[in-house]
Amino acid sequence: MREVNVAIVQTIPIVGAVEENLERMDRRIQSICTSSHVDLIVFPELSTTGYECGVRFNDLAERVPGHTTNYLARRASEFGIHLLFGMAQKGKMDSVIYNAAVLIGPDGEILDVYHKAHLKGEEKLIFRPGYRYSVTETGFGTVGVMLGWDLAFPEVARTLALQGAEMLCVPSNWESPHAGEWRAYCSARAYENSAFVVATNRTGEEYTYAFFGDSVVIGPRGQVLSAVESADQEQEDACQTIRIDLSEVQRARKEFKLLQSRLPRTYREVVKMY
Repeated sequence: MREVNVAIVQTIPIVGAVEENLERMDRRIQSICTSSHVDLIVFPELSTTGYECGVRFNDLAERVPGHTTNYLARRASEFGIHLLFGMAQKGKMDSVIYNAAVLIGPDGEILDVYHKAHLKGEEKLIFRPGYRYSVTETGFGTVGVMLGWDLAFPEVARTLALQGAEMLCVPSNWESPHAGEWRAYCSARAYENSAFVVATNRTGEEYTYAFFGDSVVIGPRGQVLSAVESADQEQEDACQTIRIDLSEVQRARKEFKLLQSRLPRTYREVVKMY
């Protein structure tokens, strides 16, 4: 068995209030780690800024490493955990901003920085899209990261799975009223890749969007293993912790042979734009 303790944290970020959001994340990390053993804590997309910041993202975006990553790295190192969270990242040029997810290891080191590839709506006016998918070898297993709308594109999850990802982590800002497609996509990505899906979605309302939560952990056969109950969604934040066995991934892949049965030469249309 390869057991891993995962915590999904569902938050309501305050728009533009980076310091206050960091303090709230800090309190939740301390609460989780002092009450149970965890290997990985996953926060939603843009956890430190909120979603509808518009041109304010120019001021809110930070470099990596920087203040936010240093702040959270201290907590990761203190408790010996992995942390995954979303933030606005400033590129090499100040005018370039990414919707990013940062994975920090138990020694406080930055293990991966992923830039969201599939930008939706007004995100395209603010962020530069990413173009690279990669997996990270951690002390407990191989992790692939997507952000929000990336989940709707099966090519992303499949690419990560083909690179060896056993756990697909999806920090998100998935808006109402699209809860049905959110859960369907989470289950589908798990089924079709024989992988665990760890998907965190925020709650609360901003200027024009409302978010419904429904953060979940789904097993490699599409079974819902943990979910933040709807009754918890009115809280400032909510959390569920679950122990999963990553050895189930290899068992499922060996039994159902989805990845092994692919016929890439028949998929030419997939790489065409239209």
